Amino acid sequence: MAATTQPNLRRPAATNDSAQQSAPVAMPSGLRHTDDTKPGYSRMRDKDHFVYFDAAGQRVDDAGEIQRINALAIPPAYEDVWICPDPRGHLQATGRDARGRKQYRYHPRWRETRDADKYERMAEFSRALPKIRARVARDLELPGMPRDKVIAAVVQLLDSTLIRIGSVEYARDNQSYGLTTLRKKHVKIEAGQLRFRFRGKSGIEHDVTVDNPRVKRVVRRCAELPGHDLFQYLDDDGMRRTVGSTDINDYLRRASNADFTAKDYRTWAGSVYALAALRRLMCSSASEARAHIVATVKNVAALLRNTPTVCRRCYIHPAVINAFEADELRSLTPSVSRRGLKADEVALATLLAQTEKRAARLARQSGAKGRKIRESAVDDSIAGSLTSLLKKSRVARKQAAATCDAKSSVKPGGVEPGGVKPGGVEPGGVKPGGVGPGGVKPAGTQPAGVQTAQRSPASREAAAQRDATPAAD
Repeated sequence: MAATTQPNLRRPAATNDSAQQSAPVAMPSGLRHTDDTKPGYSRMRDKDHFVYFDAAGQRVDDAGEIQRINALAIPPAYEDVWICPDPRGHLQATGRDARGRKQYRYHPRWRETRDADKYERMAEFSRALPKIRARVARDLELPGMPRDKVIAAVVQLLDSTLIRIGSVEYARDNQSYGLTTLRKKHVKIEAGQLRFRFRGKSGIEHDVTVDNPRVKRVVRRCAELPGHDLFQYLDDDGMRRTVGSTDINDYLRRASNADFTAKDYRTWAGSVYALAALRRLMCSSASEARAHIVATVKNVAALLRNTPTVCRRCYIHPAVINAFEADELRSLTPSVSRRGLKADEVALATLLAQTEKRAARLARQSGAKGRKIRESAVDDSIAGSLTSLLKKSRVARKQAAATCDAKSSVKPGGVEPGGVKPGGVEPGGVKPGGVGPGGVKPAGTQPAGVQTAQRSPASREAAAQRDATPAAD
């Protein structure tokens, strides 16, 4: 298409690749999201060691803080170093290596959580991959150069070449490229094939040949559009737009109805390659098994253009290694649909399905055990409560018996409970037979159990005369 018919180019905003390439991962409890745009520590070399300064320029002297920083193992050659002042930050440090590439140091718990989340999604990814591939095949047949057609070509390359998706930041700062940041100078059509030659992440040179007629047609059309960027499409208004990592990840989410990203392809491929190699090997000892694993990891790392350490930790599912060590790979019988998957992919999907079932079974057993423990605890609590009630009941019965014994031991004329002697002074100073409260003489009978002293007739007559005599003022 002629350049004069496409006068405008709209580019997506530059985005951080870590945010766009990865699916959201829940922040582990106790950690906080941080980045190097916020104030942090810097470092300065002092003879044979480094000293550290906070954002206010004050030297960091706390021994525990210095120990934490040293544990990050930031290479001495790094420049422009930023260190997170919060030990709970998910990003602990950044810096630039000798070639000016930005490097990152993450909190160990963040790495563990991110890797665990990535592996847990692989079984679901195996079920979604055929659906994504079917969508890609349909979109590659679309007429013209619409968005989905160009993105489908990029996804097809992602699936078949394992080239990283790329980021604007790495291309700008490190001159390292990925699929969405490739320039037209990075591709040539030779002998009817596409040949990509460029420098990728960590300065690794790529030389990749692709033989896919449909992808080749799209790439040729993209190369005819104006501009330096290779992968561009035409929107509804006929305007050119550059494909970014966000476009790829959005396409994968729509095609799969799940939250998958470009990085899942590399994890899937690394696991498939490792399983394919290991299931064809035999070993007679644990040491031989370890040697096979080391060799396989090195080979897979070369395919993914990673170091063996990173490959083993981030791109090979642990279930593959565990199954090989348990001598379960060679006897693995495919039990999932083959449609849309290659033979080794079916084997991995089967292994992951079995791993899922085993994990679910263990979870149920653990839950049942937990319920038994809780029920036992409840039974113990009930038994304890009953024992306590029985003890209280026995004490109450003893107290009641003692009270009954005390009452039955009181004789007429003796001392009543409470120290009141019959015929003596009642509580409140009122004497039986005397004047009640307010000068009123109690009438009728005395309280039960209280006996009054008998008076002589002369005493009763004298008392009557006193009561009839008016009181003196």
